Amino acid sequence: MEDSIDLEIMNAMVTNTRENLMELTNKQPVFLIFLRHFGCVFCKEALHDLSDKKETLIKNGIRLVFVHMSDNDVANEYFKNYNMEGVAHISDPGCNYYSAFGITKGTFSQLYGLRTWIRGFGAKRAGFELELSKNLGDSTQMPGIFSLYQGKIINTFIHKRASDRPDYGSLIEKASAVSKA
Repeated sequence: MEDSIDLEIMNAMVTNTRENLMELTNKQPVFLIFLRHFGCVFCKEALHDLSDKKETLIKNGIRLVFVHMSDNDVANEYFKNYNMEGVAHISDPGCNYYSAFGITKGTFSQLYGLRTWIRGFGAKRAGFELELSKNLGDSTQMPGIFSLYQGKIINTFIHKRASDRPDYGSLIEKASAVSKA
């Protein structure tokens, strides 16, 4: 992965609030979260984890932007369920932006391997239920996280398995340090 994404792609990525991603990165660091489908227990876990980090993100001047594969009405309902009302998000049902950022479809072992099953059972016990519906997104799409600033990638977390759980605190710390430099 290069340290920058094609400017045309960044300019084409417009949030539900009509904000251009490139312009957002010029104002402040952006945490760009590419979600799996909304029915995924790990997607729900990520929304829960990020909801808990919302104040830390704001305090550090980092803008949170999600990319998902559903329509905006479906996305708004899920964000509302995780106390993320009003969060900026980008609908990408064709996974064009996922692809532009190098996030691929998962292999069988990435999606259904033993570690993923074990973590999935743990997430289910924590209250995150699996839902299957086409309007929630492509169940084979992998997730990823990019910290962006001034049109450049400053940090990434690309999931090796669907069940990987990022250290959001560390990612926030790195994004915050770049903007203060």
